[in-house]
Amino acid sequence: MGWPFMRWSSEAQKLFNKMPQKNLVSWNVMITAFVKFGDLNTAKRLFDGMPERNVVSFTTMIDGYAKAGDMVSARVLFEQSTGRDIISWSAMISGYAQNGQPNEAVKLFFEMMSVNLRPDEFVMVSLMSACSQIGCLDLARRVDSYVKQSLSNLHQPHVAAALVDMNAKCGNMDRAIALFEEIPKRDVILYCSLMQALSIHGRCEEAVGLFDRMLKEGLVPDGVAFTVILTACSRGELVEDAFRFVTAMINDYSLKPSPDHYACMVDLLGRSGKLKAAYNLLIKTTPIEAYAGAWGALLGACKLHSDIELGEEIACRLFELEPLNAGNYVLLSGLYASIDRWLDVSHLRDKMSERGIRKIPGRSWI
Repeated sequence: MGWPFMRWSSEAQKLFNKMPQKNLVSWNVMITAFVKFGDLNTAKRLFDGMPERNVVSFTTMIDGYAKAGDMVSARVLFEQSTGRDIISWSAMISGYAQNGQPNEAVKLFFEMMSVNLRPDEFVMVSLMSACSQIGCLDLARRVDSYVKQSLSNLHQPHVAAALVDMNAKCGNMDRAIALFEEIPKRDVILYCSLMQALSIHGRCEEAVGLFDRMLKEGLVPDGVAFTVILTACSRGELVEDAFRFVTAMINDYSLKPSPDHYACMVDLLGRSGKLKAAYNLLIKTTPIEAYAGAWGALLGACKLHSDIELGEEIACRLFELEPLNAGNYVLLSGLYASIDRWLDVSHLRDKMSERGIRKIPGRSWI
């Protein structure tokens, strides 16, 4: 929250307090504004001071807490609210799905069905997101069947993408591909959903073919789409295709590769044993500070291929950049251990102890 909001907040509250008569609409407008700007404390204070509340008041606060990741507070208000409508239920189900609590989302969906509320497309998209996280094929088939029977706008981009993503992540790739082919107008989001699923299931060359098909259809990929396809190339060790896509990204679409893109390339080259090429790629890019994750991935690849000389050089860079990051020490220690340099492992432990760095729980030195 910056100065413009703080100034607006102060003026808005002064005007609101001067109003001779405040009705339910004016209270809800104020609460909605503070929730929108992320000031939940002020919104809750206003909410608590309302002489009366309606479903809009409760739903606004529920949605605000859900978007802030506070599902406990959201659920408390949800249970307190009366006259819940589809928007209230949708806010809760979406909140659970977006905050990594898919089982709670599914449970609440069936609770909603038990009170004879018909879900809309937004509820179903949230439910499909939850199913994707759970990965249960039987549940996905049940949801798929319900969506097909109940929603008339099945080919809306957000509905179609969620349906393809759910089937793919739950292991029903044939259904995901069939759904994809049925959709008359496909967008980049839909293509990315299927490409990501193909790469997860080891069908990386098919993902590359799908990306090329997307380009032939005249769709313009964004940075996320390139991350998806470069990840597929990394998983499939498709080095030539990856360089082709990075070149196209820069020359054809005027996109600057992000740390995520370089991390994908480094991971790919590391998997393929092309450690020096990965090193040169990072050296030629922007300063190391922006790509610590990519350098860490390359250090891990050095362990995989027992390249001690390059590994030590990379570790030195990382120690300067992140002197308190225990993970980098563990990676170098693992590299030493892989070639039986136990004295160096011991020295590294001593160095960590001197600097007050504690090893990450659950991470092995070897």
